This record gives sequence, structure tokens and C-alpha cells, in this order.
Amino acid sequence: MEYKWVVLTNTTLGVIMSSINMYIVLISLPTIFRGLNVNPFLPGEFDYLLWVLMGYSIVLASVLVTFGRISDLFGRTRLYTLGFIIFTVASVLLSLIPSNSGNFGALLLIVFRIVQAIGGGFLMVNSTALLTDAFPPGERGKALGLNQASFIIGSFLGIILGGLLSNYDWHLLFLVNVPFAIAGALWSIFKLKRVDRRNVRVKIDYWGNLTLALGLVLITLGFTYALMPYGNSEMGWTSPLVIASFIAGTALIIAFIPIELRQEEPLFKLSLFRVRPFTYGIMALFLSSLARGAIMFLLTIWLQGIYLPLHGFSYTETPFWAGIYMLPMLVGTVIMAPIGGSLTDKYGARVIATVGMIIIAISLYLLTLLPYNFDLVKFESILFLNGVGNGLFASPNTTSIMNALHPRDRGAGNGMRQTFSNVGSTISMAMFFTIAISIFSQYVPIRIHEIALSYELPSDIANTLASIPASSLLFATFLGMDPVSVLPSSLTNGLPTSIMKLLDSNTFLPSVLGPPFMMGLRFSLYISIVFVAIGAVLSYMRGGRYVYEESIRKGAYAS
Repeated sequence: MEYKWVVLTNTTLGVIMSSINMYIVLISLPTIFRGLNVNPFLPGEFDYLLWVLMGYSIVLASVLVTFGRISDLFGRTRLYTLGFIIFTVASVLLSLIPSNSGNFGALLLIVFRIVQAIGGGFLMVNSTALLTDAFPPGERGKALGLNQASFIIGSFLGIILGGLLSNYDWHLLFLVNVPFAIAGALWSIFKLKRVDRRNVRVKIDYWGNLTLALGLVLITLGFTYALMPYGNSEMGWTSPLVIASFIAGTALIIAFIPIELRQEEPLFKLSLFRVRPFTYGIMALFLSSLARGAIMFLLTIWLQGIYLPLHGFSYTETPFWAGIYMLPMLVGTVIMAPIGGSLTDKYGARVIATVGMIIIAISLYLLTLLPYNFDLVKFESILFLNGVGNGLFASPNTTSIMNALHPRDRGAGNGMRQTFSNVGSTISMAMFFTIAISIFSQYVPIRIHEIALSYELPSDIANTLASIPASSLLFATFLGMDPVSVLPSSLTNGLPTSIMKLLDSNTFLPSVLGPPFMMGLRFSLYISIVFVAIGAVLSYMRGGRYVYEESIRKGAYAS
């Protein structure tokens, strides 16, 4: 087998493993939290959901550039293999968390997911760089498109396996990654080429690593804690901790720039931003991530917490069926990613990636036209259209960015690409969760109180239901838990069986939350459309076809 196909096979295995892990956790979070016996209505429980969702991306946002630069200096293959090993250990540890361990189990889940993110970071920064090294310029788009398609295949497997394994034992959701990780580690050890860099003397940019990593950690922590209640407020934007995190993080990021300009071996060569396709490609990617980061999770809540229960699905079934209903998006991407990559090899990324962004914006607008209890055919068609747009944007944009880099800078450059993507997703989570919780706080207490009284419930029960924090209701919606569990027995004793059955039904909470949820989702989608539209303009501004190996002969590369 030619070496380039060896690299594609191995990196495809790593991508499949990573995407299985991502989607199997996202789809199965309700099962995992129920297995841990976490009660979303207790004070502070929403924090655990946020950390499970955002802890992984916080770590990735903080370490990817550092990992990429270290890999450039000491060998991508070696550290790529290390990523498989760390990922395997973390997956095993996650599978050993005891059931019914409550908040302690949730804390272990967060910690081991962070360890898993470290392994995932080494895999992410090196897989794209290894592919770019192995394939000639005329074939990179196709290779990266196939790699993108394998991500979608892994996503599909994660959805199916998550739905099936959730019905048996939630620990299996983490063990399913282990065979892929072991096979990937052995395959990379015995088949991938290693560059001996033991005699290469390099200076590590310690100050650059420290300021960038710490700055990104503080900023992402600020966004995370901004979503948690503070004092009498549902949100924490006025918390001294949040304000201090933003100020300190921004100061460190600003300090990072002059530090890098003075380094002989900088963590990241800021001169790369003189290369037009690299700069505009990263900016378009950041805006795409900013637009889509939380929307995918909000769509999952829409399906699992509102639409599927209203249509008779039990909460144990919703993870699997939510995944099935999301498949058209994945199918659209898996069809168009290789096509978009091949077209990029021939014509460049400018038009193809821009068209992809425009299609994404159209699909997001069409979602705003749907009611919370939507027509399924329309919903699936819109998701497929969104997948087509993603496929046309993702692989051409990645190819354009990687083609613009000198081989020695591909690890760090890919790390910066992934960092912008993860930071955009983290900010997206904070922004759109803020919108959702703010609207919930304004409308849900009134609505749930009115509906409770319309069912002739006692006023003290209506008041208790209306006092449940908006973040708890959002968490409960996702986990498929009705608010009857928060009512004290002193209030429920003596209630008619019909009323208790209503409160404990699959339709009570979705009917209450459906209209306010759609208000928040539509507002979020409008903002996303603006981001995608700006990203489309930036994508077009990247210029025509640009490949480093071809441009260096003309003196066009900024070194």
C-alpha cells in the first residue's frame, strides 16, 4: 500500500473514533445522567451539564496550538500515537465510574472527559497535518474530503451505538471507543513514518505557551461560569469571577502578541496571517463555529425534550430516535464533503466554500419557519440541506488553510485552525444558552403557572412549579424528567390520580416549554444567520487557488 493511503487509513480510524465518542456522548447524555442518578431540579445541578458539554472544548481550545507546535518540533507521528494511548486510558476510566454515584460520579465524568480531550487534542492537530504531508497538492482536497466523510460515518455509528447501548448499560458507551483506539495506536506504531528529531536543537516558547493557554482557559471559563446562576440572577454575567476571568484572559491574549514577535522559535508564526487564504479561511471557520456550536445541541434538546415526547416516544427511546432524525444532516455532509474536496483540487476553495456557507444560512432561516411541533418531512429536508452546505464548506476550507502552510508549520497552523473552531463553539454555547435561559426566565414561570391553574391544580403547587429555575427546566427537558419529582409529598398527597398522571406524563413539560423554547431558538438562529453571512463574505475574500508548494517558486509565501 502506498504510504499516503496508509496515512489516510490510520487518520480515518482516529477520526471515526473521535466522532463516535462525540456523538455517542451527546446523544446519550440523558441516559448517562440518569445512570448517575443526577437530579436536574436540585440547586447547582445545571453546572454539571455545562461542564460535561464544555469541559472537553475548554481543554481543546487551550492546548491545540501548543500541541501542534510541539508536534512540529518533536515529531507528529510520535505524539499522534500518544493521543491514541491517552484516549484509550481515559475511555477505560470513564467506563469504571459507578452507577448511582450522583454528583461525585458527574465530577469524575468531567475529569476523565478532560483527560480524554488531551488525547483527542494530539489526534486532532496531527491527523490533518499528516494527511497534508502525505498527499500531493492535487490530491489533498479529495483526501481531506474523505477524512471529513469518515467523521460523518463515525457520527452515524455513534448515534446508532448510543441508541442501542443506552438500553443495556451506559458504561458501554465509553468502552466502545477502546477497540478503535487500540487498533489506531498499533497501526500508527508499526506503519507511520517517524522523523528522527533527537538531534534537532530547538528553543521552546515557554512564555508564548503559558500566555496563550492560560488566556484561552480564563476566557472559556468566563463564558462557562457566565451561564451559571449568580446571586438572585439566573445568569452569572455580573459575577466578579466571570468579569475577572474575561479581563485577565484578554490581557494575556494581548500580551501573547508582542511575546511571539520577539521569539526565535515562536509558538505560532504570526507572519502566517499575511497569507490570505490562511487568514480568511480561519476567520470564516471561526464564524461558522460561532454560528453552529450551540445550535446542534439546541436541535437535540428540541427533539429529545419536546418533539419526540409529544409524539409518544418514551424518554428511554428519545436518544436513539433523536439520532435517527438527525441522520439527513449527516447524509448531506457525507455526500458533499468528498465532492467539495475534489472540486477544490481542480478549481480552488473560494467559490465552493462560499456557496456552502450560503446554503447553511438558507437552511438556518428555513428552521426559523417551523413550529415546535413541526412537520417531519420539512424538518428532515432542511437538515439534509444544512448537511450539504456543511460538506461544501468544511473540506474545501480546511484544504485551503492547509495548502497555504509551509510543511514545518502545519502542526501549529492546524492547531490554530482547530483552536479558532473550538473557541467559536464555546462562545456559541455561552451566547445561545444565555438567550435560551433569558427567554425561559421571562416566559416559562408565567406559562407554567397559568397551565397549572387551568388544570385546577392548587395554587401552592402552581407557585412551586413556577419557582423552578429556568436552567433546571432546560436541563430537565434534555434529560426527560418531569417536574413532579420536585414537588414535596406534602403538596401532592391527596391530589387526584388523573392530575398526578398528567404531571408525570411525557407531554406536560414539552407543551409548557415548546413555545418559549422556539422563541429562544429562532432568536439564536437569526444571530447564526448573520454570522454565517459574514463568514461567506470572508470565505470569498480568501482569493483564488493558492498552494504553498506552487507559490514558493513565485516568492508568494510570507516566511
